[in-house]
Amino acid sequence: MRIGGLASGMDIDSIVKNLMQAERMPLQKLQQDKQRLEWQRDDYRTINTLMMDFRSTLTQMKLSTSFRANSVSSSNDALITATASSAAQQGSYSISRVDQMAKAETWVSGTVTDFDPTKPMGEQDSTGITWSSGAIGSQTLKGDDTDTLQLTLNGSEINTAELSKMRVKVNNEVFEVISDPANFTAGKNEVAISSTGELTFSKALDKDVNVRVDYIANEHNRDLKLASGATIFNVGKKMINENGFNLQVGTSNYQLNADVSDRTNVSLMDGGTAVGSVNLNTGEVKLNTAVTAETDVKATFQQNYSSMAMTSHTSKGEVRESFLFDSSQTMNQIFNMVNTSNLGVSMFMDSFTNKISVMRTETGDFNSGAANLSFENGFATDILQLGANGERKVAAQNAKFTVNGLETERPTNTFSMNGITFTLKNEFTTGPAVTMNVNNDTGKVFDNIKGFVEKYNTMIAAINEKVNEERFRDFNPLSDEEREALTDKQQEQFEEKARSGLLRRDSILTGTLSAMRMDFYTPVSNNETNLLFSQLASIGITTTSNFREGGKLVINEAKLKEALSNDPEAVENLFKSGSNAGEDGAKGILHRLTDTVNTTMDELRRKAGNQFSTNQQFSIGRNLNDVDDRIKRFEDRMIQVEDRYWRQFTAMEKAIQQANNQSAYLMQQFSSGF
Repeated sequence: MRIGGLASGMDIDSIVKNLMQAERMPLQKLQQDKQRLEWQRDDYRTINTLMMDFRSTLTQMKLSTSFRANSVSSSNDALITATASSAAQQGSYSISRVDQMAKAETWVSGTVTDFDPTKPMGEQDSTGITWSSGAIGSQTLKGDDTDTLQLTLNGSEINTAELSKMRVKVNNEVFEVISDPANFTAGKNEVAISSTGELTFSKALDKDVNVRVDYIANEHNRDLKLASGATIFNVGKKMINENGFNLQVGTSNYQLNADVSDRTNVSLMDGGTAVGSVNLNTGEVKLNTAVTAETDVKATFQQNYSSMAMTSHTSKGEVRESFLFDSSQTMNQIFNMVNTSNLGVSMFMDSFTNKISVMRTETGDFNSGAANLSFENGFATDILQLGANGERKVAAQNAKFTVNGLETERPTNTFSMNGITFTLKNEFTTGPAVTMNVNNDTGKVFDNIKGFVEKYNTMIAAINEKVNEERFRDFNPLSDEEREALTDKQQEQFEEKARSGLLRRDSILTGTLSAMRMDFYTPVSNNETNLLFSQLASIGITTTSNFREGGKLVINEAKLKEALSNDPEAVENLFKSGSNAGEDGAKGILHRLTDTVNTTMDELRRKAGNQFSTNQQFSIGRNLNDVDDRIKRFEDRMIQVEDRYWRQFTAMEKAIQQANNQSAYLMQQFSSGF
């Protein structure tokens, strides 16, 4: 802390502050230069963003759909509708009859009694399900460019007698499970699973593909750790089978009591001594005595499980899926497995009728008139009452119709033919034929060209505004002290003038405007272009007569629509032809403009960079770095100058103090002499 003026009585702080303010005037100019550079950089980047937006419009206009829009009119929308793509040929189609609509196969089960689809199946003894004992599991593995993978079984073994019930999917593609890789069928997706969990595929799997394996093992082996003092833990599975349960806590082995009449509270025995209890429904274990240290626990047990399989004939071929589930799962969970599988069906149970509906999600007959859905094993047929115990309510069928005298069929009611998408809505066999006329949609093409011109006009208006903006040289960026003296509105008005004209008559932008005007008005000359339509003016697009608008385009709508109606291909070639031409004169307007825009954007990036650029990568950024360095050096010098001023004033204060002391001494001597 510096305190001056004690001897001189002068306000040294104010004097130094005013002196430093004068010294800092060059620094203020450097800061103003930096602000102008930042404003200029931001203005360039704004123009670059406009260019990028316009380039996207150019890319969109190069698509065939921008110039080859078609429309279809139907003589009876209640029976048939149609839409046309850009690839559709103009002409007429006549559908004289629709003998049948495409339908999806639908099954309804018999009545499923005494069953709640929301509760675990193991809690519903009256369902009649035949359960097996074991352990079902699911693992997702990653391919590694070989034909083998290994399941982690933790000491258990695969039940190889149940391989047909297991499911393996590679990137959601089903592989058939067999027992011996020596029996692979050439060309089929198959996988062999050994008792130790080794998977051998009929072909090598690509690296990192997802392999989902649903398998059946002899038992669950779960490794747990108990913290010191713990008495309660869970083995991680519900609805545990009472047979074969073993719990190893540390070095002690415990089994279940023979009395399991109350599954929620079965005694856990160490020989003839009860050491705790097990809730077989929830998997919770309670020990009578807490462990005294962190302890390893291994639980070995089984669950009741069952399976179901279905086959669906689809547009992608025959698909068979098998589903494993244990007694802790609900029927709704099984329905969800089916609905999210590759079978392409929707399955649910209606609580009012106690019946199950199974419907294919796609229409069409893919099994030559036979059932497109089939249900395997006792669970699907006996428990869910499907197959022979159910009823096929709707048979799969294709749409059959006659178009231009040709009898044909499709698996769906919406289909494409020669670039036209037809939608059949109702059957009819009598009455007049439904005709569809395909015509060039000049209105849509006109709108596309009009939108393109409007986007161009918006861009050049913004550029023209910048290059013609007035420069107010008397208005400089505000310093912090100047801002404090102005209101927010005054600051905004002042800054608007200070920022104005930074790109006035900029060579990059004025050159771009000139280049784009040349792109538009230079005739297009190549083998694809009609000589009568080689310039924009020939299709009704000209420059506005108002020179202040800087070359904006105006459209003579009647003339453009006439050109589109008489020769739409010539209009398209004027814009799009000559994409690979070497000379600009042979290139269509869109390709010329793309070249100009790309060149300008490259120049703007070299000048002002973008949000991802470092200052060293563009010229304004390098200038900013230079100004920053000069500001830093100047501020360092200002510290030295301020220190010098204070040293000088301090020396002055000392001299004045010394003079004061001498004067006081002399006065004292004169006083004592009298």
